[in-house]
Amino acid sequence: MLWEHVTRVQITVPPIMRTQKPEWQKRIAEERIEILFHLAEKNFLKNPDRSRRYIELARKIGLRYNVRMSRERKKSFCKKCNMLLKKGKSAKLEVDKKYRTILLKCLNCNTVYRVYEK
Repeated sequence: MLWEHVTRVQITVPPIMRTQKPEWQKRIAEERIEILFHLAEKNFLKNPDRSRRYIELARKIGLRYNVRMSRERKKSFCKKCNMLLKKGKSAKLEVDKKYRTILLKCLNCNTVYRVYEK
């Protein structure tokens, strides 16, 4: 055979190191998230689909740049359909006295969020 004298060559590739994003990129990402949430609240009544898209983009930016959202921001939208939760317009608020919880129900996709009272 022609290839009997050829030996295998082992090629080593250095591992890809995953590093954190620089602080200036995280700062810009936080600013963009704030801008997108402000636009989502502003356009909620006129154009709910655009508002939903703004929230979707803000979430993607947060995931890509590993930016945490505040607790108030996290609770202000539905995680399933990315709809801004406004009481009376896109969310229904109920009180469950038996389990001492507040139920927040998205009227778009019927997802229920429970807030526990202390």
